[in-house]
Amino acid sequence: MTTETILPFDKEFISSFSKDKAEPAWLEELRLKAFASLDSLPMPRPDKTKIDKWNFTQFERHTVESEPFTSLNDLSDDVKALVDIEGQKNLYIQRNNTPAYLSLSQDLKDQGVVFTDIFTAAKEHGDLLRRYFMNQAVQVDEHRLTALHAALMNGGAFLYIPKNLEVSEPIQAVYLHDNAETNLFNHVIVVVDDNSSATYVENYISTVDGQGVFNIVSEAVLGTNARLQYGAVDTLAKGITTYVNRRGVTGRDARIDWALGLMNDGNTISDNVTNLVGDGSHGDLKTVVVGRGEQVQNFTTQIVHFGKNTEGFILKHGVMKDSATSIFNGIGKIEHGATKSNAVQESRVLMLSEKARGDANPILLIDEDDVTAGHAASVGRVDPIQLYYLMSRGVPKSEAERLVIHGFLAPVVNQLPIEGVKKQLTEVIERKVR
Repeated sequence: MTTETILPFDKEFISSFSKDKAEPAWLEELRLKAFASLDSLPMPRPDKTKIDKWNFTQFERHTVESEPFTSLNDLSDDVKALVDIEGQKNLYIQRNNTPAYLSLSQDLKDQGVVFTDIFTAAKEHGDLLRRYFMNQAVQVDEHRLTALHAALMNGGAFLYIPKNLEVSEPIQAVYLHDNAETNLFNHVIVVVDDNSSATYVENYISTVDGQGVFNIVSEAVLGTNARLQYGAVDTLAKGITTYVNRRGVTGRDARIDWALGLMNDGNTISDNVTNLVGDGSHGDLKTVVVGRGEQVQNFTTQIVHFGKNTEGFILKHGVMKDSATSIFNGIGKIEHGATKSNAVQESRVLMLSEKARGDANPILLIDEDDVTAGHAASVGRVDPIQLYYLMSRGVPKSEAERLVIHGFLAPVVNQLPIEGVKKQLTEVIERKVR
């Protein structure tokens, strides 16, 4: 059973917005079709988290206009800390809904790399974008929030790495929320074509408070023998209700490595799925989460094995304090025919207060005999033996707890490939567990 979705916008608004952005006809048609399907689609149903009272649809402004940055020196200190002002050659900054800064090295341009905002991609690389936009990874009609996203998309980026190209320097995108009236339907597509490799890192950062709706979809598509390191740090404000869907699809012998620092202060639904389609492909996912206050979060991580000889590894570490509640669902699924595949996962949660709640649910769904699989999960408090060891050597209790927590989260933090982003995540963890 579905219920009616009442939106502050209609199909005429969506059509007008698409035309104002000079989008190709196929994208306008996709938006309108998605809008028309809303009432026939169910809401997602994250396990053990009720979201029927969450606000995903009610907001006043679809788009806010912001000033672009003429140089990186115009950035606030919070954003400057994320980027290498002197050395980062490949950088996109979106300010609320406005593409505000873009740089791509001439060398990468000459080799056919495309890195631009999603609207420019639609205008200048429409056929290429259409090949990947919500048809290989995330589907428009999966549920109401994916359809809503397609209808109202108002920001995002497109990165395409052509065949037979190894990009050694990281490519970075920063999505800055500095206007309290912002609502964001952000779409990111990263394509690494056959025999190529790249590193992409994104930051979602709030520098203001405010009530808002953020609906984020990221699609990573890897060709044969492609390699992608995908890093992300999310630090959105307390008043932001977030749905974020990051999904990867791998070709034969491809490999995707996710390193995600999920540090929002508001209620969050995170859905991260990797579909290992090609034989011999590999998915590795590392996630750290810190919850505080009264926020409610649900993190579903899934690696689905379709190809033979595929390898999937999930590592999730979470820290909960105050009255925060988080559900950690880790799913390893091996489809029939995916022989010789291996699905391994580990979920561990530390609770720092009596009222905090963390629930780790490791799930294995196996439809093939000739495979290996395993899982581990634990929920508990800081190990008193570790604290005793440190305190017996003169370390104060508060400092000992801090060291244990940082050691607990280090396996993901250390995987982030940009030093400024790694430092930012460390500082966010420090602030949230203090």
